[in-house]
Amino acid sequence: MKDSQKFQELLTRILNYANKRDWQQFHTPKNMALSLSLEANEALELFQWSIDNDVMPERKEQLPNELADVFYWLIKLSHHYNIDLVEALEQKMTDSIFQSLNDTQITVP
Repeated sequence: MKDSQKFQELLTRILNYANKRDWQQFHTPKNMALSLSLEANEALELFQWSIDNDVMPERKEQLPNELADVFYWLIKLSHHYNIDLVEALEQKMTDSIFQSLNDTQITVP
């Protein structure tokens, strides 16, 4: 993903946004991980009390914003540790647990 020009532009915007507000002092690894978890839970909350296991219809327009918040903190945290998310996922997909899943035909009802 680091090779993607669009990703690099997005990363620059994210870093500049925090730097201009002097927020870097608060963006410790622990705080970024907590923020990632909290934002993921805000996305999960959109599904709370749904009958059909889908986003509540009146909350559906909030999902893109909540997922963007998760993506923001994922980018910040991975940048801090110099982790290329695409490479990390590709490696994960070659790990044994995922490889065995790839070798098995899975039918989703």
